[in-house]
Amino acid sequence: MRRLFVISLFAGAAVVGLGAPSPATFNKDVFPILQAHCQTCHRPGQIAPMSFLTYQSTRPWAKAIKAAVSSRKMPPWFADPQYGHFSNDRSLKQSEIETLTSWVDGGALEGNAGEAPAPVHWPEDGWEIKPDVVIKGPDFHVPAKGLIEWTWIVVPSGFTKDTWITSIEIRPSDLSVTHHICLSAKQHTPETEYNVPVWDDKPRGQDGLEAPHPKGEARPRSKVSKVTAGSYMQMCYVPGMPTMDFRPLNAGKLIPAGTDLIFVFHYTPNGKELDAHVQVGFTVAKEPPQRKFVTVAGSSVTDSDSFAIPPDAPNWESPPMVVNFLEDAQLVWMMPHMHLRGKDMKYQVNFPDGKSEVELSVPHYDFNWQLGYEVATPINLPKGTRMTATAHYDNSANNKYNPNPKQTVYYGDMTWEEMMAPFFGVLVDPQIDDKKVFKYIRGETGGGA
Repeated sequence: MRRLFVISLFAGAAVVGLGAPSPATFNKDVFPILQAHCQTCHRPGQIAPMSFLTYQSTRPWAKAIKAAVSSRKMPPWFADPQYGHFSNDRSLKQSEIETLTSWVDGGALEGNAGEAPAPVHWPEDGWEIKPDVVIKGPDFHVPAKGLIEWTWIVVPSGFTKDTWITSIEIRPSDLSVTHHICLSAKQHTPETEYNVPVWDDKPRGQDGLEAPHPKGEARPRSKVSKVTAGSYMQMCYVPGMPTMDFRPLNAGKLIPAGTDLIFVFHYTPNGKELDAHVQVGFTVAKEPPQRKFVTVAGSSVTDSDSFAIPPDAPNWESPPMVVNFLEDAQLVWMMPHMHLRGKDMKYQVNFPDGKSEVELSVPHYDFNWQLGYEVATPINLPKGTRMTATAHYDNSANNKYNPNPKQTVYYGDMTWEEMMAPFFGVLVDPQIDDKKVFKYIRGETGGGA
């Protein structure tokens, strides 16, 4: 009995000596996680509605943080971990989720200020990059209601000599009406008119859907085609993707002297009349980079015979995008783009030696967060490589974002229509023409419920 008492006494002493674990605090445990995974968006001037730069601005959102990270709703990241490795992976480790939840459960304590890491020195005025050049884009009046067709406007770039740019950031003034803003470039021609809005009126029904365009019938782009002929893609702003930075890849994009910039605006009225503005920031290389970054806005076939999502279809497969590479390239970036019925998208590469790899799978696409996925190690694509992107759509009542599951949905510009646009970026030799990197392989259609 006495021996048992002594053992119990020593055991109690051991527990007292070890003590209870220290509760998680903001400064020591939480702040480093926010810096690494959250502050890119959660700071003034960025897409998130609240700032996580300080304890005072973060503390009111403690319970919301716990709910968002526990459900893995935040940070937004949708790549299937079975495929590929990405340098911009925002997802949290399980240990980081546990740290955040224990901080909230423990009272969301601030802790010792001396244990906080140094603040991240973000670029000024809300920029994500620190631009060397800022160009003010065209202003655009957005009415309170109605339908605005995609609108193209040309402006001079201001570059008076050949310039290699190494990052691009597009900053819309009002995200609530901005579906996307894309930027292209083309050499100036004498007939170019600056700051003149150009669009093609499209035949639409009362439901706002564009009239079907059967196979062999061109979509109406006659006015726009004159503006965009000879242009090449720079980047797009879509929700969740404000910048493209080529510096970690020792790459850039060449803007020749006298180049014009072409903005394409997709604004959606939200009930409030406003004037929208946009700025574009560039960083500039001091020396020509080793590689050229080519941005591609890929697409499946778009005619209404091939691309028609039936009513109530829960898992319709679109025609694929298939491209064949005509030059050696390196795949470094992918960004699926669909609209409200988009369900999933997968990129697969078939190499000339017969090997096949899935490079990206997004099994749960979210229109509100159209992320770009930056490949951790560039993937070599020898000449003759084929890349295929496939996608599925949910046009059923089970899709809470579906505006009308009883409609047949065709390819179109508006959010209530659909798109299948697998963006991707490759690195090539700087001397290669952007337009000669690959060709589309048409006629390989998918489809089916």
